[in-house]
Amino acid sequence: MDNRKFLPFLVIAAVGLFVIVGLSSSLFYTLGPAERAVVFYKFGNGLDKENVIGPGFHVKAPWNNVYVFDVSENKVEEGMDVLDKSGLSVSVDVSVRFTPMPSKIGYIQETFQQDYINRLVIPEVRSSVRQVMGRYTAEEIYSTKRSEVEGAIKNETAAILSADGNNVIMKAFLIRAINLPAQIKQAIENKLQQEQEALAYQFRLDKELSEAERKRIAAEGEAAANKIVNSSLTPELLKMRGIEATIELSKSPNSKVVVIGGGKEGLPLILNNN
Repeated sequence: MDNRKFLPFLVIAAVGLFVIVGLSSSLFYTLGPAERAVVFYKFGNGLDKENVIGPGFHVKAPWNNVYVFDVSENKVEEGMDVLDKSGLSVSVDVSVRFTPMPSKIGYIQETFQQDYINRLVIPEVRSSVRQVMGRYTAEEIYSTKRSEVEGAIKNETAAILSADGNNVIMKAFLIRAINLPAQIKQAIENKLQQEQEALAYQFRLDKELSEAERKRIAAEGEAAANKIVNSSLTPELLKMRGIEATIELSKSPNSKVVVIGGGKEGLPLILNNN
């Protein structure tokens, strides 16, 4: 059997396989679980913003471009110098967590391309940090209103990032460190210590006042009870109680001497035989 007649087909198959292997990176692509993509059709309608491609294995024309986005939670850490309400320079380190809206990555690509973190997220975070911290003093940022400052920055940044055309979801914002001039920091810490000592003193004072009030009320109650008892102890009642006690004692098996009318107010005297 002459195999030479199959030679052209083998050559064509080999060339085709070589072309496919060479173009495989342009023909096939795979998206991971946290990845989404949009396609730019060079000879079609351009960027297809509405059709977001999900995870898995996909095929495309070699002349089309695929833009892949990581839609998992991202984190950026930034350090910056800001001015407080009084114009004092404060150095802060902040951390922000965010994610692009998976269904809107086409619009993000159209506006910011894949560099949306540097073009959108970081500038807006820095702007919000400066604006919010400019409404507080260094002491408030450093100690008394730190959580309030964090919340205000998060809310204002989230509103901007999620606005139409931006399409980024703000997850969290955290002030990691606040660095003040050593003299200012020491003054704030001394003031906080004095405030804590004053609160502790006031607590002890309030406790002592409460205890004094409790004792006063108890004494008044005891005095009122004694007054009631004393007012009820008439001579007639005492005589009657004495007679009742004499009768009860007379029933005792122990020997004793009872002198009737020998006591004060005519009450019986009870003498032990010893």
